[in-house]
Amino acid sequence: MFDLKAFYREYNEKVKDSYPETLTKIKEICDFTKDFDEAGDKKEYYKFFNYTGAFILKMADFENKVDDQYFQSADFDELWEENKEFYEDVIPENYGESYVDPANCVRIFGDKYGQLMSVFFKYYRNYISYAYMHKVFKMEEFNQLFIDVFEYIRENEINYDELKSIITSIRRKDRLEENILAIKERFGKEFQYFREIVEYSDLKDLRYLFKYGSNITENEIKIAKFMREYPEQKLKTLTKQVAKAYLNGFKRDNKDITKKTTVKVVYNIGQERLAKQLFEDLKELNLIPVVSDTSSTKVNKQYNYDYRFEAALYLDEAYTALVEKNQEDAFEECKDILGTFSGVIHFGNFGEPPFNPENKKENLKFSPEQQKLYQVHQSNIMKTFNKYAPREEWSFTAISFPSPEIGDNFEEVFEDILRVNMLDSELYEGYQKNIIDALDLATYVHVKGKGDNRTDLKVNLQKLNDPDKETNFVNCGADVNIPVGEVFTTPKLAGTNGVYQVEEAYLSGLKFQDLEITFEDGFVKDYNCKNFENDEDNRKYIEENLLFPHKTLPMGEFAIGTNTLAYVISRKHNILDVLPVLIIEKMGPHLAIGDTCFGFEEDKPVFNVIDNKEVTARENEKTKLRKTNIQDAYTSKHIDITIPYESIEFIAAVTGDGERIDIIRDGRFVLAGTEELNKPFE
Repeated sequence: MFDLKAFYREYNEKVKDSYPETLTKIKEICDFTKDFDEAGDKKEYYKFFNYTGAFILKMADFENKVDDQYFQSADFDELWEENKEFYEDVIPENYGESYVDPANCVRIFGDKYGQLMSVFFKYYRNYISYAYMHKVFKMEEFNQLFIDVFEYIRENEINYDELKSIITSIRRKDRLEENILAIKERFGKEFQYFREIVEYSDLKDLRYLFKYGSNITENEIKIAKFMREYPEQKLKTLTKQVAKAYLNGFKRDNKDITKKTTVKVVYNIGQERLAKQLFEDLKELNLIPVVSDTSSTKVNKQYNYDYRFEAALYLDEAYTALVEKNQEDAFEECKDILGTFSGVIHFGNFGEPPFNPENKKENLKFSPEQQKLYQVHQSNIMKTFNKYAPREEWSFTAISFPSPEIGDNFEEVFEDILRVNMLDSELYEGYQKNIIDALDLATYVHVKGKGDNRTDLKVNLQKLNDPDKETNFVNCGADVNIPVGEVFTTPKLAGTNGVYQVEEAYLSGLKFQDLEITFEDGFVKDYNCKNFENDEDNRKYIEENLLFPHKTLPMGEFAIGTNTLAYVISRKHNILDVLPVLIIEKMGPHLAIGDTCFGFEEDKPVFNVIDNKEVTARENEKTKLRKTNIQDAYTSKHIDITIPYESIEFIAAVTGDGERIDIIRDGRFVLAGTEELNKPFE
């Protein structure tokens, strides 16, 4: 069996003497600050250290006692109560009074100091994971920081710049060794902790859920119970479909999977039985599943939102240069591990209530200079990763299922979504070929909204040199993205103009009300929404959550979704507002702002299986810049925005001589050969 302590022994050995010394010092600090009411103008700081120090000591005690036997000796309710205690600071009902809320810290410590202290406290939220994973070396490092900050505050008149320098010093350390370790955890087959939870736990005994060290709620418990009783044959059919889809992604994109040996699997806690069966299917394909990322119900989405720009405290050229060098050196050290990486299979879930965040004035923001620097930094990181794990060599498959949060009819919704996910790919590719044949006659596509929808958009298409052998559109079956189906292209930016408007959209987990985007020559020119009372707040919301770190984005994709069954089922259960992009993008026309679907793979030929035509629209005017200035070629963004069928008056392919060929009219497919797509509406 995999031994976590043995995996981290080399790192923990280095702090075997200093770690207990830091704990002794922190106990002394807690004793010293217990009478914080008598500390004068440093009262609130002493109170902070007393509270945070107690949490550190609590997590140190937990790390010392937790092992595999621990989860067998405690009963389920004890483990669950303990898990809840770890996250009680962050739950919405307590968040406003917690040090982790920037607004609360500003009330206590004042502007600037409050943001700084909230980030400092947030560091120690990571102790939950560190303790479960026995990362004593990380706890020792942050223990020492805690001591250093306290000693500064005790001995000095507090100066913001000095305090900031100490608190952020931990972000400016050389992290080469840790980056190497992180690659081994994320991509290496030797890290087997999560995989063995799936393969060797008694999945009928739900105490295994607490081994992850993640937030466990009713959702994870209900999913696990549901999966525990799910018919084995249905499960096998589903996972074989997923494994087949993963292989088909390589075939579609003309990639060689035989050179690869590992595949990263991401799932939601509670889906272990599903993951276990998939592991068996992957092993038959000579692929070793690697598990380093799992997800569970977010404790508090506002918490994540408040810290989006935490790096504003330390982001500068010296920081980015060090991070990029550490990344490059770590990738070089681990190039053999990355060379075997074939891609990702991702099981997502959906159903949580839509989130409309509060825009707090206390939250950290990037300066304009930092925003530009961050853009370059992200591009450099992406470029380096692509050097060692070339995008043209790996693939992915994503599929989503409902969470119990979706409502009391969770099981019925699950079965209906399963029907959607299992639709016959070849059948849909036949319908979609008829759409592509019509679109390939066009110079542009005209999309017009219906009723109150203000969409009026002309999407310019790229020129085909040999229409008998070439196409602009990918005929998308159920491979990289499940469910089937859509046809998509990379538009020509010049000449792509107009307005694209959606009454309600959920993008990157956030709600956008009456989102309107204006394009000029393929780039976002103007934008607004109605989430807030004034336009300035609405524009800022879009800038920070859709465009950031850019001022504008190109239209990287235009597509027509054909999965009318998914649309009808979403209306049947009234779940349109909680569906993931993975399904929504198949339920009507959509575009993506940001990069194309072929980023870093533009020079690799792609062919539609059904007619063996090459998809030649793989780059646009922006991604062509990769040949002269790769920094300006990519945005590291790809945000799909879909208009539902009912909001469409027409989608028409317009030829060079002005002939209009309707694909959709009044929300229904009208092109010959697509009539079957309307049957779910009936």
